[in-house]
Amino acid sequence: MSKAAETRAGKIAKDQLTSIIERIERLLEEKKAIGDDVKEVYAEAKGNGYDPKVIKTIVKMRAQDPNERAEFETILETYMQALGML
Repeated sequence: MSKAAETRAGKIAKDQLTSIIERIERLLEEKKAIGDDVKEVYAEAKGNGYDPKVIKTIVKMRAQDPNERAEFETILETYMQALGML
């Protein structure tokens, strides 16, 4: 490969790498903004008398596969009964 071709290839690689890094940085900024928005919604919920911990748990549960959640809840209930908590 000639020196000029290596230089062009290096510039293309540099440009591509720069583009990738800049895209990641933009996405991370968007992620932070969305995270801030989510915090505001939890604060709003708390201001309206709701418990943010419970809401977070519900959001997490709704994201789970229904079968996995049912299995977890069954095991949890079994353990709690064994410990006399129910």
